[in-house]
Amino acid sequence: MLPRTRCLSRNLSTTHRISHTSYNPFSTSSQRSGYDDTIQNLKIGRHTRVIFQGFTGKQATANAKESLQWGTHIVGGVKPNSSGEHLGLPVLPSVRAAMAELKPDATGIYVAAHQAAAAIEEAIEAEVPLIVAVAEHIPLHDIMRIHSMLSKQSKSRLVGANAPGIISAIGRCRIGFQPLPTFSPGHIGIVAKSGTLSYETVGSLTRAGLGQSLCIGMGGDVIAGTNFVDALKVFEQDDDTEAVIIVGELGGTAEEEAADWIAQYRKRVKDPKPIAAVIGGFQAPPGQVMGHAGAWTGLGEGTAESKYKALEAAGVTMVDHPAKFGGVMTEILARPGRTVRQSEHTTPRAQQRRSYHTCRFPARPQTLPEIIPFQQRRSYHLTPDHLITLLNSYNIPISPTPSSTSPSPSHFLGITVARSARSPSIITSPTTSPTQLPNRIHHTPFDYRIGPTPSTIASALSHLQLDAAPPKATAQTASLIHNLWALYREKEAITATVSLSVSTSEDGIEVHDPYLLLDDAAFKSNGRQSDLHARRDTSHVPAAVLEAEAHGIVYIPLEPAAQCATHLIGTLVNGAGLALNTLDVLALRLASPPTCTAAANFLDTGGKATAATISTSFKLILSDPRVSVVFVNIFGGLTLCDMIAEGIVLACREVEVGVGVGVRKPVVVRLRGTRESEGMEVLRRAGLESVFAVEGFEEAVQEVGRLIGMRRQAA
Repeated sequence: MLPRTRCLSRNLSTTHRISHTSYNPFSTSSQRSGYDDTIQNLKIGRHTRVIFQGFTGKQATANAKESLQWGTHIVGGVKPNSSGEHLGLPVLPSVRAAMAELKPDATGIYVAAHQAAAAIEEAIEAEVPLIVAVAEHIPLHDIMRIHSMLSKQSKSRLVGANAPGIISAIGRCRIGFQPLPTFSPGHIGIVAKSGTLSYETVGSLTRAGLGQSLCIGMGGDVIAGTNFVDALKVFEQDDDTEAVIIVGELGGTAEEEAADWIAQYRKRVKDPKPIAAVIGGFQAPPGQVMGHAGAWTGLGEGTAESKYKALEAAGVTMVDHPAKFGGVMTEILARPGRTVRQSEHTTPRAQQRRSYHTCRFPARPQTLPEIIPFQQRRSYHLTPDHLITLLNSYNIPISPTPSSTSPSPSHFLGITVARSARSPSIITSPTTSPTQLPNRIHHTPFDYRIGPTPSTIASALSHLQLDAAPPKATAQTASLIHNLWALYREKEAITATVSLSVSTSEDGIEVHDPYLLLDDAAFKSNGRQSDLHARRDTSHVPAAVLEAEAHGIVYIPLEPAAQCATHLIGTLVNGAGLALNTLDVLALRLASPPTCTAAANFLDTGGKATAATISTSFKLILSDPRVSVVFVNIFGGLTLCDMIAEGIVLACREVEVGVGVGVRKPVVVRLRGTRESEGMEVLRRAGLESVFAVEGFEEAVQEVGRLIGMRRQAA
C-alpha cells in the first residue's frame, strides 16, 4: 500500500457529521424502509425458536449444549446435504428445509469465515427472520454484497458479523458465544461494538444486582448488520428495558448517529429512558487500524473524542471504563421517580463510584504525519511500482504530483465504504487541501451489485465542482470513476482514491497521488487475491509486528513524544475494544506529564488466546526496552482465565520477566470473567514474586501506577 503524499488522516472537528446526499440514516426511503422493517426481529426471548447452521461442528456443538442448558429454545440445525439427529434434535440438509419443518425465528451461523458469506446468503434466501453471524474476517466485499441483498427485502435482519451475537438474559435466549456465567436477568439493555467491553459492562451490572434485558453485539467490522440506532429503537419500545448502555469505539459515524437519535428521542418523549455510554480509542494513533477491522477513522469521520462529546451533548451519561456502569446505573435508576428492579439471581456488591461521569480524557496530540503509516492485519502493503502497475492495468495512468504553484486546483476522488449506508460509495471533495479536505468530504453511496449509475456519477461530479471544466475533462472523470470501481471490486479494496487536476494544455485530467487500502481477508479466509498477497511489501513493517501477526496477535508499538518515552507500561489485553479502553484509562490516570501516553503498545491477543499466544505476547512486550511494568488486563469470554494464567506463568519462567537486562519487570494481572477464580489460583500456586494479581480494574491501575512510580524514582 502506498501512503498518500498529502496529509489525509482524520477529521479534527469535534462536531463533524459525514455528509450523504443520497442517503440519510433516519430516512424511510424505499432503499432502506424494507430492511428497517426487520428491526423488530431483534426482540428475542423464551419464545424464540433457534437453529444452528454448522450444527454438528465442534464449536457449534459445545455452544449448543451450553445454550440449551441455559434455556435457549434450540429446535435443530443444518448440515449441508445431510439429515439425521444431533444432541437429540433434528438435522436438516438446508436452511430452506429447516424453515419449512422447524419454523425457526432465528439462526446462529457457526461456520468458518470462508463459509460464512454463503451461509448468510442461504439464510436470507430462506427468509429466516434473524440471522446472527459471529465469524471474524469475512471479506468486506462479501459483506457488501450481502447488504445489497438485505436492502431489497423486509424479512431478514442480520446481527454481526465479527460480533459476540445477541442474548436476552431476561428471556434466557443466547445466539452467540457470550460467557453465560456473567449474565443475569434484569432490565438494562446493552448495544456494543466490542465483545470484551460488553462483557465488562455485563459483569459490572450483575455485580451491582441490576442484570440485563437484551444485549446486542453490533460487532467490530467495517459494516454492521445492526447498528446503535437500530438497537435504540428496540430498547425504546421494550417494556423490560428500563435503561440503556452504549459501548462504542473509534471508526465510522454510528455513535454520532446514535447521539442525533437520542437528542430527538429526549425531545419527543416525556420520560425518556436513561442512557449511559463508554467510548474507546482516545489514544489510538492516527492512521492505524486498532484490532477490529472497522476500528479506524476514515476521511470525514469523527474521532473518539468527537463521539464522546456528541453523546454527552445529547444527554448521555459518560463513563471512562465499563466496570463503573453498575454504580452509575444504580444511582441513575434510584433517582426520584425511578425504581431499580433487581436482577433475579445476583446479590449487589459494592461498586466504585468515584468520577464515573463528567470524566475528561486527555486528547491525543493531533499533529498529522506527512505520510500516514497504515499498518493493519487486514490490508496489503504494495510498493509504489506495484501500485502504479496495478493502476495502469485499469487504465488509470498516474502523473507526477503538481507543484504547489500549479494554477490548476486538485480535486479528490475515490471509492470507499459508506458504513451507515452499508454499501460502497463514491467519495469526493473539490479540494485536496489538508486543512479543508476532511470537512468537505462527500459520500455518494450506490448498490454493490449494480455499481455506480449515471445519476450517482452525476451527483459525484457535481460535488467535485467540475461544472466549469471542459466536456473532455468531465467525460474523463466519469470514465475514471468506472475504472476505479472496476479496480475496487475486482481487487477487493477497502478504499481506492486519487487526486486529479484539469490539464490546461489538453483540456483533460491528470491523475496523481494514488492511495489504495486492500482487504486481505479475501486471501486469508477465502484464498482469493493470491497475486496481490504475493506482492505484499513488508519492508517498513517492524519485525515485532510481523512476528505477532504470524501468531494471530495484533501488536502496535506506540510512539510517545521523546520526553515521555521511558518507563512505560506494556499492555497485554484480550479483545480490541478492551485494549483500546485500557490505553485510554492508563493515559487518563497515569500519564506524566498529562500530555504523555502511559503505554508503550497496543497488544490484542484476540478472543481465542491460548497459553502459547500469551507467552509470545510477553516476549514481544519485553523486547521493547521502554517497558518497565507489564499490565495484563483480561476479561474472559471464550478466553479462559485459568488458561491465561498458565500462559503468564509459562512466559515468566521462560523469559524471566526482564530478558536481556537481568532485571525482573513487575507484572500486574487483572483477571475477570470465565474461570476467574481458577485463574487467580494458578497465579497463587505459581508463587512468582514479580506477578501482582489484582481483582478490580481500578485497583489494578493504581497498582500499575505505584510500580511505575517506583521504577521512575529508582532510575
